[in-house]
Amino acid sequence: MAEVQLGAGHALTGVSGPTASARVRALLAEMTLAEKLAQIVGLWVGAGADGEVVAPLQDTMLDGSAPEFETFAANGLGHLTRVFGTRPVEPATGRRALWDAQRWLTTRTRLGIPAIAHEECLTGLAAWKAATFPTPLSWGASFDPALVERMGAAIGESMARLGVHQGLAPVLDVVRDARWGRVEECISEDPYVVGTVGTAYVRGLQNAGVLATLKHFVGYSASRAGRNHAPVSAGPREVADVLLLPFEMAVLDGGARSVMHAYTAVDGLPAAADAGLLTDLLRERWGFDGTVVADYFGVAFLHTTQGVAADLADAAHQALAAGVDIELPTGDAYLAPLRAAVEAGQVPVELVDRAVLRTLRQKEELGLLDQDFAGEPEDWEPDLDPAEHRAIAARLAEESVVLLTNTGVLPLRAPARVAVVGPNADRPEALFGCYSFVNHVLDQHPGTPLGIEAPSVLEALRGELAGAEVTYARGCAVDDDDRSGIPEAVAAAQAAEVAVVVVGDQAGLFGRGTSGEGCDRDDLELPGVQRALVEAVVATGTPVVLVMLTGRPYAVDWALGECAAVVQSFFPGEEGAGAVAGVLSGRVNPTGRLPVTLPRSAGAQPYSYLHPLLGGPSEVSSVDATPALPFGHGLSYTRYGYSELAVEDEDVRTDGAIQASVEVRNDGDRAGAEVVQLYGHDVVGSVTRPVAQLLGYARVELAPGERATVRFTVPTTRLALSDRRMRRVVEPGAVSLWVGRSCEDRVAEAGVELVGGVHEVTTADERWTGVEVVRG
Repeated sequence: MAEVQLGAGHALTGVSGPTASARVRALLAEMTLAEKLAQIVGLWVGAGADGEVVAPLQDTMLDGSAPEFETFAANGLGHLTRVFGTRPVEPATGRRALWDAQRWLTTRTRLGIPAIAHEECLTGLAAWKAATFPTPLSWGASFDPALVERMGAAIGESMARLGVHQGLAPVLDVVRDARWGRVEECISEDPYVVGTVGTAYVRGLQNAGVLATLKHFVGYSASRAGRNHAPVSAGPREVADVLLLPFEMAVLDGGARSVMHAYTAVDGLPAAADAGLLTDLLRERWGFDGTVVADYFGVAFLHTTQGVAADLADAAHQALAAGVDIELPTGDAYLAPLRAAVEAGQVPVELVDRAVLRTLRQKEELGLLDQDFAGEPEDWEPDLDPAEHRAIAARLAEESVVLLTNTGVLPLRAPARVAVVGPNADRPEALFGCYSFVNHVLDQHPGTPLGIEAPSVLEALRGELAGAEVTYARGCAVDDDDRSGIPEAVAAAQAAEVAVVVVGDQAGLFGRGTSGEGCDRDDLELPGVQRALVEAVVATGTPVVLVMLTGRPYAVDWALGECAAVVQSFFPGEEGAGAVAGVLSGRVNPTGRLPVTLPRSAGAQPYSYLHPLLGGPSEVSSVDATPALPFGHGLSYTRYGYSELAVEDEDVRTDGAIQASVEVRNDGDRAGAEVVQLYGHDVVGSVTRPVAQLLGYARVELAPGERATVRFTVPTTRLALSDRRMRRVVEPGAVSLWVGRSCEDRVAEAGVELVGGVHEVTTADERWTGVEVVRG
């Protein structure tokens, strides 16, 4: 049995804590051991080992049908797991069932404590007929935290009215390897973009009364070779300087109320058993006082897949001691195995009490301890996809489309004949990520309608190009070797003035797709024979507009030069087809920017633009790591000009802030939005430093001829590093600054000198770059 340690500051004598109310302490004192354990587990209603898998190793872990609710919850219940998101259920029916379950808990259990209901909500509430928004990679491409906050509030509004209290989002993993299947769930490869956009989502969701759950804490995205659940070899400096930053921002600045541990082990230590992470850092250093929940089956995995626990009781002991308060989705370890261990004196009951107090305190915050569910639920016919939510989805989809290349064919100018070909041209499912209800659940329920209106790109283009003859040929599937349809696509292209080729991914779970959880890649070629399709259509001589609907960036440098234009959209959601069609027609001026590097090959993975000098192309290696297109890249249908980059003071204290400003102008003839990107480079550090680092950004809407001055107030902590003694510090020395249209495009440059002593960073230091846009 592994040695079990508590985090510093959480000795067993202090578990009741001064922040627990008298009411919560009184409830704890009244509880039997069985009632305590019931409060720190979930029940997955309707889930079983029946092949409808929506969680890793679900069949194995559940090992039979789900238990009866009344039997399982006889002593109470901590969480209700995915009442709406496991199978297709009418929203009104699910709402009624949830209300009835809560009423049973309040009237038929001794203490009458309701459960916290949680659901997935990464691209909208994962429920049938609910609005489905773009994936997080599209959030990052928009560089628009304010709009993401509005989206979070809309999602939270629907969840709260249904009786759902907690959402299992956002994902704050920083993209490190494009081969990883869950890249689509991430926001960016830049931790500051992840932190600012992710924190905005947290604020939106929680302002609507729903708890946000940060995941996956921490290191999940850095798994070896991009393989799901694979070991993580990240050193403590990479963890501290890159992977932890978004979580710190969302906890300290967003007030996130829940955190989910990662499945992975960093340098051999699983997160679920890491007291240094879940207690010392999260609670003691950051002051987090919410709940830590297990990723599904993550406690049991300490025994079954990671081999650091001798049995489920040992796994429960280690997880509780580390700081995992609630086992989800059920009680494999925290019920019978833990009860036996506590009764045998092998696990201190005080560990259980600590977790129960945190759970009860959260229920008190949510007002659940004062709800009896005696009456009837609010008289409201659930509309989970109202017009105002679709409007947000449409705007976010439009802002996130990235125009990668364009020889002048776009926007399309009243073409007479357009051929639309490709496996994703006429499939609404191609618009959605793996945590959308469409691809997460409905693919296992053939014949069930989508439940939401989601036209395909083909349908949207026919509406957008009303005066054109639009023909269609699929050409090939997303991911097989059948080339028999390519000749039909070639013929359609030969008869057209322009060919729109729509390729990409099918999101799914555990091998049921080309992108998504458990759908990792060993190369970065377009799946199946899609490259052959594109090349065959290009060979016709008809101008080709390549549209990619994907969950990750692919190595398509071969297409960038061959196609007349290339458009990238990362699973843009229910309004995504209209957004893509609008960009092609010119109704929408593209404003998206790449939140991840577009790779040249899989051989350069793992890769990040935040690399030191030797992480880029070099004479000492025959592998060229130069990306096909850099982080931050994106074209427009208008032109933007910049003034010189001005700094207020060339000498800035290491505990101060850099004041920089630049004027941006719309020099074109149509309105648009420029994403002004400020980068920096710490010229000499005590450890190697990135050749480029995004320090701040601003999305600026400009009419033709309009100009605006963007003023950045950059706290020096944006340049902080973990030094040779692993202290988080700001060091004195030269810093080069530039504004660019990407990390590699230096439009205007300046420099400052950080002066004074080494500044040791604390949680009291500012983490956000202030941005002011002054027009005129």
